[in-house]
Amino acid sequence: MKIHIREIDHVVIRATNVEAMARFYCDVLGCSVEKEQRDLGLTQLRAGRSLIDLLQVGGRLDHAENGAPGTGRNMDHVCLRIDPFDAEALKAHLAEHGARLGELGLRYGADGYGQSLYLFDPEGNMVELKGPPEAARVTSL
Repeated sequence: MKIHIREIDHVVIRATNVEAMARFYCDVLGCSVEKEQRDLGLTQLRAGRSLIDLLQVGGRLDHAENGAPGTGRNMDHVCLRIDPFDAEALKAHLAEHGARLGELGLRYGADGYGQSLYLFDPEGNMVELKGPPEAARVTSL
């Protein structure tokens, strides 16, 4: 059997304040609440065709062995593909919402090279906003 991966289904982020995180991902980055299961400590956000699951630290589904947010994260960053990508408009929008910005650059992703911008959510997780691919690039090795 050969496993064929089509796309990322969801990313799970452990959060100490799910409400603040949900506001950030919805109000600032354009996600929407897909499903809330407060009894489990789980809020699932729609991010295009994928989900971002916010898991309440200490909730029924939480695994304390994964470490506390902000100390020893088990995720480097989540990358959200966006279209269109207007770097200056994005930076202004994010700054208006108090987001801490990271580096802007040309980076390789699932669709090839394209502009991307790093930023940080309220609990310090790095998020990459990735634009559409540029024309095919020829690189020499």
